[in-house]
Amino acid sequence: MSDFVLVSTTTDKREEADKIAHLLVERGLAACVQTVGPISSTYRWKDEVERAEEWLLLIKTRGALFERVEKLIKENHAYEVPEIVLVPIRGGSEEYLRWLDENLTD
Repeated sequence: MSDFVLVSTTTDKREEADKIAHLLVERGLAACVQTVGPISSTYRWKDEVERAEEWLLLIKTRGALFERVEKLIKENHAYEVPEIVLVPIRGGSEEYLRWLDENLTD
């Protein structure tokens, strides 16, 4: 139905999350970024089970922009290996998908 995707990433600082969200929208790489948090993440890192408070970014964009989104996240992220996950948007309201399309860089 569309080439729209949801990209997620997490960071341990609200300020970093806000900066990444602002840059993505300002540059037309995302139509909308929602910041959720704090959330609790449990994960394995360097053979240890870790727990951290994080902020989750939900980034709505176009699949064709993923490489640029990924690059911007990596350039502005403090983690050695940041979460960057792409999930296809298989459908949605026609009006919302049109709005996404109108607010993204070509």
